[in-house]
Amino acid sequence: MTTQRQSISLQLGRRRRILVENLTAYAFLLPAGILIFVFGIFPLIFAFFVSLNRWRRFPDEYVGIQNYQRALGDFAYVLFFWLGLALLIWGGLWLIRAVQREVIQKRQWRGLALLIVGGVNAAAALLFIQWFSRLLPAVLNIPRELRGQDASGGLFVSKFIESFSLPEVQAAGGEMLAAVVIGSVLSGLAVRGLRLDSGGGLLWRFSAGWLLLTVGGLTLDLVLRAIQAAAEAAQSSGTELPIGFQVVVISAGAGLMLAAYALWRFSIGAASDRRLLLGGMAAAALVVGGYALVAEAPRMLASADRDMLEGFSVTIMYSLGSVPIQLAVGLGLAYLLFQKVKGKTLFRMIFFLPYIMPFIATSMVFTLLFSHRQDSIINHLVGFFGVPPQKWLLEPTGIGRLLFGPQIPDWLAGPGLALVVIIIYTVWTYAGYATVVFLAGLGNISGELYEAARIDGASGWGVFRYITLPLLSPTTFFLSLVATIGTFQAFTQLWVMRTPASTRAVDTVSIYIFERITDASPNYGYGAALSFVLFMVILALTFIQNRVAARRVFYG
Repeated sequence: MTTQRQSISLQLGRRRRILVENLTAYAFLLPAGILIFVFGIFPLIFAFFVSLNRWRRFPDEYVGIQNYQRALGDFAYVLFFWLGLALLIWGGLWLIRAVQREVIQKRQWRGLALLIVGGVNAAAALLFIQWFSRLLPAVLNIPRELRGQDASGGLFVSKFIESFSLPEVQAAGGEMLAAVVIGSVLSGLAVRGLRLDSGGGLLWRFSAGWLLLTVGGLTLDLVLRAIQAAAEAAQSSGTELPIGFQVVVISAGAGLMLAAYALWRFSIGAASDRRLLLGGMAAAALVVGGYALVAEAPRMLASADRDMLEGFSVTIMYSLGSVPIQLAVGLGLAYLLFQKVKGKTLFRMIFFLPYIMPFIATSMVFTLLFSHRQDSIINHLVGFFGVPPQKWLLEPTGIGRLLFGPQIPDWLAGPGLALVVIIIYTVWTYAGYATVVFLAGLGNISGELYEAARIDGASGWGVFRYITLPLLSPTTFFLSLVATIGTFQAFTQLWVMRTPASTRAVDTVSIYIFERITDASPNYGYGAALSFVLFMVILALTFIQNRVAARRVFYG
C-alpha cells in the first residue's frame, strides 16, 4: 500500500513539474506571441475583412468578393473556388491523419470523443469571428457619428461601450459566449477524464481540422453565391455570362495538371523503362489537355483591372532584372574578397555601405546622376562610347525598342529605360548585402575540401563549380528568396525615382495599391483586396521556391 502511494505521489509530482515547466515556457513566449498577433496576424485578418466590404473612409456595406472580381475579373471566382476547395481538402486530411496516428495506431478509441469537442471549439472560433466582424464596423463608425459634435474622450468611451449593446452585436456575442463556455468546459473534462497520451495535442488537431473544413465550406458557399448573383445579373441584362462553366473548365484543367505532376513523380520511381516511358507519355497527354482547358483563363482576365495587371508585369520585370544580377555581383565580389588580398575588411565595409544608407538620399543621388540633361554625369559617360544623350528616368520606352527599333513586338520590348535605371540602383544597393552574406557562407566551407580538390588536380573553375557553388546553395536560396520578396514589396526607391513621364513604366503593384488608397476618393476595400492578391502571389512564389530548393539545396 505504501509503495502504491509513493508511486501515485511520484506521478503527481512529475505531472506538476511538467505543468510548471510548460506554464513557464508559455509565460516567456506570451509577449512575443502577443506582438506577432498584434502586428502580424491581426493586420492580415483585418485587411481581408476590409477587402470584403465597400470601404471608403468608413465601412459602408458588405460586398463579398466584388473587390477581387474588380481586380482579377472573372478569374477571382476560380481563385476563391480553389482556395475553398484546398481548405476543405486540407481540413479533411488533417482530421484523417489525426485519427490514424493518435486513435487507430495507438488504439485509443476514447479519443474519438475529442472529435466532437473539437467541432464545438471550431464553432466557438467561428462565432467569435462573427461577433468581432459585427462589432468592428460599429466601432469604426464612431468618428462618423461624432462628426459635428463636441467630441471628447468621455463621449468616445460612451459610444464605444454602446457599440457592444447593439442588437446584432449582442445576439452574436451571446452565441459566441455560450459556445466558448461550452467548448472550454468540454475540453477540460475530456482531456482530464479520458487520460489519453497527448490528449491536448489531439484536441488541438481536431479543432484545427474542423475549423479548416468549415472555413473551406464557407468560402465555397461565398464564391458559389457570387457566381449565382453574377449569372442572374447577366441574365437580367440580356447578356450571357457563363462564369460557372468557366470555373468548371479551368478547375478541370488545373486538376489535369496536378494529375500529370503526380503521375510523372510516380513514373520517375518506376523500375522498368517501359513503365517510365508510358507514364511520361500519359503525363504529357494530361499536360496538353490541362493546358487546353486552363487556356480559358486569359479570357476570364479580360475584365480584370488593366492597371493592376500592368503593375504585375512591371513588378515581374523589376524582379527578374535585379535579383539575378545582384546575386551574381554579390557572389563575384564575395569570392574575390575571400582570397588573400590586402584591405579586404575595408572593401567589405565599402560594399556594405549602400545597403545601410537612407534610400531616399541615395535615390535622389541616382536621380541627379541619371538626369535627362545633356550635361549630366551619366550622359557624359555614355557619350565617350558614342551613345547619344538619353532621357533615362523620363523614358518609358522598352530597351528592346530603343536598341532595335519600334518594330519589336511588345513581349520583346523589355523593361522601360526608366525601370532599368531603378534596377541599376537596386543592384548597387543590395549587392553589398549579398556579398556579406555570401562571405559568411564561404567561411563555413571546410578548407580541407579545397585542398583535396587541388591535390586531385582540379582547376579553379572546377573547384568553384563542384565545391563552392553546391555548398553555397543554402545561402543562395536564402538570398534569392529574400530578394524576390523584397522586389515584389519594393516601394521607396520606385516612388522617389518615378517621374510623370514614365509613371506606368515603373509603377509596380505596391505603388498602384498606394495610389488607390491615397487618391482623392480612396477605396480602402479595393486597396485591401489588391494587397491580399499581392500577398497570395508572394506566398505562391515562396512555396514554389521552397519546393524547388528542397531538391536542389545541399546542406552538407
